This record gives sequence, C-alpha cells and structure tokens, in this order.
Amino acid sequence: MIANMTEDQLLVLVIKYLKETKKSALQQILDELHPYDVAQLYKGLPEKHHHKFITFLTPDQIADLIQELDHDMQIEILHKLGIERSSKVMDLMDNDDLADLLNELSVDKIQEFLDVMKKEDSQHIQSLMSYPADTAGGLMTNQFVWIHADQTVRQAVDKLKEYAHFSENIYYLYVINEEKQLVGVVSYRDLLIADMHEVIEDLMFNRVVSVHVDDDQEEVAQTIERYDFIAVPVVDNRNKLLGIITVDDAIDVFIKEANEDIEKLSASGKDIDFHTKATTAAVRRLPWLVLLLFIGLVSGSIISGFEETLEQVVALIFFMPMIAGMTGNTGTQSLAVVVRGIVTTNVDRKTAFKLILRELRVGIIIGITCGVLISLIAFLWQDQNMYLGFVVGVSLLVTLIVGTLAGTIIPLLLYRFGVDPAVASGPLITTLNDIFSLMIYFGIATAFLHQLVSL
Repeated sequence: MIANMTEDQLLVLVIKYLKETKKSALQQILDELHPYDVAQLYKGLPEKHHHKFITFLTPDQIADLIQELDHDMQIEILHKLGIERSSKVMDLMDNDDLADLLNELSVDKIQEFLDVMKKEDSQHIQSLMSYPADTAGGLMTNQFVWIHADQTVRQAVDKLKEYAHFSENIYYLYVINEEKQLVGVVSYRDLLIADMHEVIEDLMFNRVVSVHVDDDQEEVAQTIERYDFIAVPVVDNRNKLLGIITVDDAIDVFIKEANEDIEKLSASGKDIDFHTKATTAAVRRLPWLVLLLFIGLVSGSIISGFEETLEQVVALIFFMPMIAGMTGNTGTQSLAVVVRGIVTTNVDRKTAFKLILRELRVGIIIGITCGVLISLIAFLWQDQNMYLGFVVGVSLLVTLIVGTLAGTIIPLLLYRFGVDPAVASGPLITTLNDIFSLMIYFGIATAFLHQLVSL
C-alpha cells in the first residue's frame, strides 16, 4: 500500500486519516512501518495532530516510538498519555532506554512514575539508574536469557522461546553457575545445529569476553567493535552477570563521542544543533573565542616587532596569509588524525613515538613539496628575486614541519596527562601555529634582509 509513497505523500495520507478519524486505516499503514519511520512520521506531523496520533497507537507501538525520539519529545508523549497509561507503556520499554529517560526527570517525577510501574520492573530500573550514565552499568540492559551448564539444548531452546519477548536479543545464551557468575556462552547458531540431548557444558565457550560494570562506555564500544560482537556481557568484581550491552547501544556511543569530538575540535561548544537559540550558541562559543582572541594578539605583537623588515621588503606581506594559513591547516589535519586514532587505538609510549616520527616524515614531504613550489612562484613573481624565493620556500618548509608536529604532540601530551585530547581544538592549534609561522617567517627574512634589499 505505501511501498511507492514518498515521505510527503505518506504524511499527507496520515493527516487525512487523523482528520477523518480512520483508526483502522492508519493502523494498516503503521503495521508496515519500522519504529524509526513511525518516529519520523510523528516528527513531521503538525503539533496539533500529535495527541490524536498517539491515541491511535497501541501501547507496544508507543513504547517503540518513544525509544526512537529525543528526550523532549519523549517527555511530551508521557505528558499526553498521563501517569496511568504511561506506566503501561513504560512496562513495555527496554529497561536501559527507560532508565535513560527517567534520569532526565526531576526526583519527584521519577518517583511518581516508579510508583505506578510493576514492582519488579521498578526495582530493575532503579538498579540501572544507580550507575553513571557513561559507564557499562548505565548502558546495559538486564533483559537477557541465561541458563545453567548442566541443562540440555532442548531446555535451552525452550527457555529462549519462553523469554524471546523479554530478551533484547537472543543471539547469545549466557551460562551462569549457582552464584550467578558468568562461566560460559553459547550462540544461537550453536544451539540450532546441536543435538537436542547435548549438554550446554559441552557446547559453551568457557573463555567469555566481558566488560566490567564500571568500564567507560567508550571502552565497551571498542570491545564490541574489536570482537565483532552483537552483544557483550557486563559483570561485577565477582564476575556476577549483571546485564548485557548490545551493538546498537555501542553504535550510539560511537556517534555521541564522535559528535563531542567534532564540537571540541571546532571549539563550537557542546550541545549546539540546528535548534539551539542564537544567544545560547553564542554563550557556548564565546569562552573559546575570547581565549583565542587574546592569544591572537601575540601574532600582532610579532608583526609589529618586525616593522623594519616589512618596510624594507614590502613583498613579504603578500606571503604572510599563505604561510600562516598553510601551517594552521596542516596542524589541524594532524590533530584530526591523532584524535581519531586515540579513540580506536590503545596509545602507549611506543605507538606515540612511531606516530610522531610518521607525522615528522609527513611534514617534511609536504614541506619540501610546497616549499619548492612557492619558491618558484616567488622567484618568478618578483622579477627573479632568488633570495625572496629562498626565504619564502624555506619558511614554508620549516613552518609546515612545526605545524604538523604541533598538531601531533599537543593532543598526545593532553592524552598522557588524562585530558581529553579533543580539547586541543582546531582553532587553538591554528592560532598557536600562526604565532610559530610568523616568528619563523620573519626571523628567516630578517636574517637575509641585506640580500633581499640589495636585489
């Protein structure tokens, strides 16, 4: 029915059914849509239709919809539903998503929702909410299936069928002992090809890769990426199985961390998007820009210190923006490489040293190439002034090497001292490299001032 419809056509049809109160017709459409598509549909609706749209959905559909929306829209839906209906929807939501949602509410509101939920679900949610949001505990769900090692494949399959609606995924079956400690894991594939009378202990993998409940969410996401897992178990200090973290949560972590790094690299401030107010965005950007403003004054003082050189060789002014700009660009490139590498690689002293040497070679190659090119341009442009070409070319060579090393070493030093390397933002590296490049450029020019003036 809707396979060949565009998003706009689908939206018009949904609005038509809402106005005409055709609930069954709308349900036929929703049955063919993924929860993400339903969420996009909800976002596209005029706000005056939101409440009626929600009333046409089943509790299961509302639970799926809420998990696909941002926090503000989640709260909007809960308010439209009221406490009683909201509690029924919350009972159907994944516990980890529900814990994240409630964590954003006031203490009184959290308690109000918890009081009307099922006692068991309420206890699970409070347990998840007790962990910091950026740890494995804050990321995990306790909706998983476990079994004992002495049970048969038949018993395992029967249990998977019984709890399929409860578990967030059924790709892995976790094996625990009497003390609920994690002792093994069996994949769903292994169960399918095994004999129904085989014992789980004979099938399971004893060496289970797990994460600790206090591990940082980035480490968890890297573990899932490194081993190509669909899910990873979460344990405590006694190796007791507490929950699992699924690959979709790991993807969310990577996206969140990448966005944070981009914000820091651009020094634009956190939590700025298309919907942020102008005043809010300005306030979040100002601290960085004010800092860079004062650092930038150093560049002006450097130029004023070489006024005599500039007065005698005016042509030097022409190449100033190019020297400073190229140095800042190469530094920012190196910075991006380092920040991305730190996220995906365990950076020890040996790795850092190899990276610095690699970037040094990169800087030399780029510097020689660009230096020779700009030397020829300066030589031909200034009536074959050999010394001007030499000064500009050597200055660019040296500044590109310095800029590349600055963009590499600064974030590595910050990482070494436990500071987020993305704080070494692009504008900061660019501003520092402006200072380095101008000092080198005018220093070399002053050293060859006699030869430049005499030609």
